[in-house]
Amino acid sequence: MRSLSLFIIFWLLCTVSGCGYSLRNRASLPFQAIQIVRIENKTVEPKLQDRLYKALTEEFLKEGIAVSPQAGYKLSCTIYNFELKLLAEKSNVATDYEVIIKGNFVLTDPSGKKKEFKDIGAPFIISFAGSGPLDELLASKEVASDRAIRDMATEIVGVLIYR
Repeated sequence: MRSLSLFIIFWLLCTVSGCGYSLRNRASLPFQAIQIVRIENKTVEPKLQDRLYKALTEEFLKEGIAVSPQAGYKLSCTIYNFELKLLAEKSNVATDYEVIIKGNFVLTDPSGKKKEFKDIGAPFIISFAGSGPLDELLASKEVASDRAIRDMATEIVGVLIYR
């Protein structure tokens, strides 16, 4: 019975250690706090910078990283692409759209060394349907663009933590 228990424990350890997952604690994070210094919106879509700031803050906090104006690490971003593309139409009315958002990020460490992360957001194409009244279409667009922004924030936080 004891050898069976040891075998099961050994097997579980081998399985878990080989799957790519690892347990991380706060001490293993590359930094404990970060400052989001600037988010520049070079698109015609209003308020993207505010929504991205909020999404980034939430993602960093989920990972145990404080967002603080006194932090040594500084993150800046330029959102340079926000597109709403038509995917399908029915009876000359647009029915399906996609939201594409892209940005470039720069992480500056306390010594002033910069690391650039370009074209973040490219793999996240969020589609939504809308063929009803304009207010319903705009509400769907807001939900889809918020999801695209959250996906962008999740991607950059993951890149910064697990690089």
